[in-house]
Amino acid sequence: MTQHLKLRIHVTEPWDFERIAGTADIVGWTTDHAVPDNEEWEVHLDEGFDFNGRHIGTLLAGPRYVGEHLVRMFDAVTGFPVRLAHRQDGGWHYAFTAMISQRHDDHDGAAVTDNGTSI
Repeated sequence: MTQHLKLRIHVTEPWDFERIAGTADIVGWTTDHAVPDNEEWEVHLDEGFDFNGRHIGTLLAGPRYVGEHLVRMFDAVTGFPVRLAHRQDGGWHYAFTAMISQRHDDHDGAAVTDNGTSI
C-alpha cells in the first residue's frame, strides 16, 4: 500500500478565507503523489472546514501555472503555488489558491522545523 504524503496547505485567496473558515492553514494527506503522471492530487483533510454554507473535507490540488507539475512541491523552499477545488454539483469547482508543502510532524503532532524546534 502506498504511504500517505502529509500536506500543509496555506490558502491565500480568497483574501477573507481565514475569516470565513476560521483558519488559513489546513492539513491533510494524499496518495496520488505515488503516480508520477497524476496532474492533480486529491487531498483528504484531517479536519474539514465550512465555506459558503457547506462542509469541505476533500480538495483537489492542481498546479497554479500552466506547464508546472505538483512534484515540484518537493523542491520548493516555502511552498508550491496551487489552485484548489472542492466538490460541487457532482464535479470539482476551483475556488481557492494556496501554497502547498510537505508536512513533517513529530510524534506529538506538532510541526517540526529543520533544526528540530517545534512551531
